[in-house]
Amino acid sequence: MKTIYITREKIEDVIACVKEGGVVAFPTDTVYGLGVMYGNLDALNRLKLSKGRPESKPIPMMISSVAQLEQVAYVSPQAHKLIQAFMPGAFTIILKKKASVEDEYTNGFDTIACRMPEDDFILKMIDALGRPMLVTSANLSGQPTGTTTDEVIQSFDGRIDMIVSGECKGLLSSTIVSAVDEVKIVREGPIAEEEIRKVLEG
Repeated sequence: MKTIYITREKIEDVIACVKEGGVVAFPTDTVYGLGVMYGNLDALNRLKLSKGRPESKPIPMMISSVAQLEQVAYVSPQAHKLIQAFMPGAFTIILKKKASVEDEYTNGFDTIACRMPEDDFILKMIDALGRPMLVTSANLSGQPTGTTTDEVIQSFDGRIDMIVSGECKGLLSSTIVSAVDEVKIVREGPIAEEEIRKVLEG
């Protein structure tokens, strides 16, 4: 496979590639992401193959609005508090998925992890697609997370359709919180547990 290298300025070409089922790597507000359009199982399977992703680990979803989030997941009052405080940003929330989200997109789990990035390029791309994206960190499974264009090229040249050059803003993967029942910190990242507890108590 020939991998195309492109800049953020060519966003229309990136959108076209994703719409056609392409697997694309791009810089985000945290680390480099590897993504496909939600609704295309073939593209999702190609993403997993290119990354060597274990079937036990579902791919998180990137959304561009709270309305889009509410289309795929049930949002409790506690979850709403967290969403209002930390989205968009380096914050991933795990929620109970709605029946409209087929099990193939969550590896059979009844939950879904969602994030709204603080990045105009990605938000514009998702808006143009008219649906969320499934996005994971751009690294081969078990390897360090990619944070530069060169690192991503080293891992994915010839394995994916497109790599968007650019700089990541945070260099640290997002904080992950489960809000399915009680709120639990799954992975602490840029947003500390103390900040999360303060929002819930407020």
